[in-house]
Amino acid sequence: MPDLETHQDLTGRTLLDRDGEKLGKVDELYVDQEGGQPEWALVHSGLFGTKRTFVPLRGARDDGDDVRLPIEKASMKDAPHVDPDGALTEDEERMLFEHYGVPYTSEGTTTATGAPGTGDDARVDRERGSATAAAAGSASGHSTDDAMTRSEEELRVGTERVERGRARLRKYVVTEEVERTVPVRREEVRVEREPITDENVGRATGGPDISEDDHEVVLHEERPVVDKRTVPKERVRMTTDTVTDEETVSDEVRKERIETDDEGRR
Repeated sequence: MPDLETHQDLTGRTLLDRDGEKLGKVDELYVDQEGGQPEWALVHSGLFGTKRTFVPLRGARDDGDDVRLPIEKASMKDAPHVDPDGALTEDEERMLFEHYGVPYTSEGTTTATGAPGTGDDARVDRERGSATAAAAGSASGHSTDDAMTRSEEELRVGTERVERGRARLRKYVVTEEVERTVPVRREEVRVEREPITDENVGRATGGPDISEDDHEVVLHEERPVVDKRTVPKERVRMTTDTVTDEETVSDEVRKERIETDDEGRR
């Protein structure tokens, strides 16, 4: 896996721990003021990505589109909380280095291109860093103020909008049998006989006395006629309703406790 050569495109990339587990996405980069190399990445992690944690970029290597770091995910989860309010102070940087086990030299800098130190050089760097930290702590860590700050983590819970499924309207055609009753009429022949009277005797004797003749009558009837037409019946549309439920989420938060240690009394 090649060393990370450029750092221009680190923001927004996903960081992995040494075993390939996802740590989170890079939100910001913190650059060494002297060397100009990125030393720390501020990572979105935790529930809904609301927690922001510093991780060291020393030993960062490209892993496809992601970046792999030589640290464990558990170490990032237990990392000390540092407010991302600007540049890291020397004390904050030293605390983070010591937590991740990264050598902190007397100059107080590291690089993002080499793997964590091993062997005698690493041991010397660690010893030098520990001695520097101890000296700084005894010289200025507690003598500049008569109080200490107690901090605790607060659980921040948010929501994110995700797709839970899809619904669609589908129209299809079905065929059903429909019966209707319609009255129909037809003509039938009825023979009518009328006696000869003074009124119709002229029409009755207007022809030959004895003859043969045919008289034809056209009969009519009605038949059912079926016609179909398309008629709109209704409009159907889909709408969404927002239903509010309650879900309980939990996570671990750390709190600092302060107690006195009087060496003169047990």
